[in-house]
Amino acid sequence: MISNTQPDPRPRLAARLEGWVHGRRARRAVSHGKTPSVIPYLSYGSTEWVRVLGRVLYLKRESREHTRFRPDVAEVSRVRGWRTFTSVSVPHQPVRVLIDGEPVTEVVTDRGGVIDSIVPVSLSPGWHTLTLQAGDSEAADAPIDVVKPNAQFGIISDIDDTILITALPRPFVAAWNSFVLDEHARSATPGMAVMLDHLVARHPGSPIVYLSTGAWNAAPALSRFLARNLYPMGALLLTDWGPTHDRWFRSGREHKRRELKRLAEEFPGIKWILIGDDGQRDEALYHEFATAHPDNVAAVMIRQLSVGEAVLAGGRSKAHLHRSTSGVPWLYGPDGATLREELRKLDLL
Repeated sequence: MISNTQPDPRPRLAARLEGWVHGRRARRAVSHGKTPSVIPYLSYGSTEWVRVLGRVLYLKRESREHTRFRPDVAEVSRVRGWRTFTSVSVPHQPVRVLIDGEPVTEVVTDRGGVIDSIVPVSLSPGWHTLTLQAGDSEAADAPIDVVKPNAQFGIISDIDDTILITALPRPFVAAWNSFVLDEHARSATPGMAVMLDHLVARHPGSPIVYLSTGAWNAAPALSRFLARNLYPMGALLLTDWGPTHDRWFRSGREHKRRELKRLAEEFPGIKWILIGDDGQRDEALYHEFATAHPDNVAAVMIRQLSVGEAVLAGGRSKAHLHRSTSGVPWLYGPDGATLREELRKLDLL
């Protein structure tokens, strides 16, 4: 029997169709006076390199004040989630990179307009200012957390249904939350901001990373949500939507698996606290990571969904299977206050 090893042409067709539609939208944006503008994202690095994250979109000149990093979100106007998904990205756009006002290099956006580049640079530990500029657009700033060389502790947290209540796995609820619901109506998980703040205070200088399968389109709204609800500042690691060369949709699971492995390689001396929920996905991923990298995990913390949230999420994973993994402690609780007490028992808080 002769097997058919030819690749499925449909994903390639979808990618070409997406490119055709994007080209038409880009030409229309330019005809309406929109030009490339940068939205920088809070990022991280070491004393020898930084990871530059951002996105370039076609925006009106009068809209450019919204591309600047604004730690004070109290005066930000109410924004409907769907607006962040209608902007047109700028692929293959050269972007100038400055750190603390000093020119460093130039990077180029990918086909989705996303900037994700490692830039060699010598910096002291602590917070620095990243500045990005595309063409003659106004420069835009974001903080960079430069991790100290001897850091031994860090935090990686999921977002949806972990620190932000969205019931995301249910398709209709996810669409409502992403495209319709005002971002100010989204709820923070009780006690999680306090718990994370106490962790950062107990371990000064520890990096915090918010890892989600959400799209980069939602990054500005998520940044404002985190600041408004007093979550500690940390890098956002999101993904892009749409087809790739070999599949119709990008895999959120692979995105998380790839980023976890990358962080372990970039910071081999750090033990991470991994924070997620028991809605089917996080436990399996953290189980896999903790088994492969037990020396890089201080503990796994799982927020237990309520009965209603679990129904919307399609059920729970088998939590009892992960109570012990390669000596890594697993902690469970429905909210931040309960998890905080569990951390105290391990002397991590």
